[in-house]
Amino acid sequence: MTTTTQRTELRDPRSFVSPKVWDREIKLLVRDNPFDTVTAAHIFGQAVAYFITAMEKWGLGLGCGYLVAMGVHAFILDTRNYADFCSRNFYGWFLHHTPEIARKKYGTVMHTARVIERNGFAIAWPLWEKDALQCSPCFPGSNCR
Repeated sequence: MTTTTQRTELRDPRSFVSPKVWDREIKLLVRDNPFDTVTAAHIFGQAVAYFITAMEKWGLGLGCGYLVAMGVHAFILDTRNYADFCSRNFYGWFLHHTPEIARKKYGTVMHTARVIERNGFAIAWPLWEKDALQCSPCFPGSNCR
């Protein structure tokens, strides 16, 4: 009897942006926040995994916490690179950012991290767990990004 082992490869957030864009976003995060390049890379990687998953799993009401949102916001504000990312990865669709004012405490942050993990990305759990009690500014059942 032959046994085969199926190996699941993790999806690499770096594969969704060019090395030039990756480096630029890390530099922007370091410029505007008290992060070193390693922390900034973790945050941006989680932001990219979030963007990809939010579009691929549309309708699940995903939303990230404050730390990962720092990477999301930095990328959105770099409009040319963000628009190109959306165009290349989402078949011409643009993933908008429409958050609620108040943060809701209904478990969205940890739910989102688990969905991203099931979608094949490694999760930097400390970035998600830090905001688990604060939760997301997305309203329940929405796709705020």
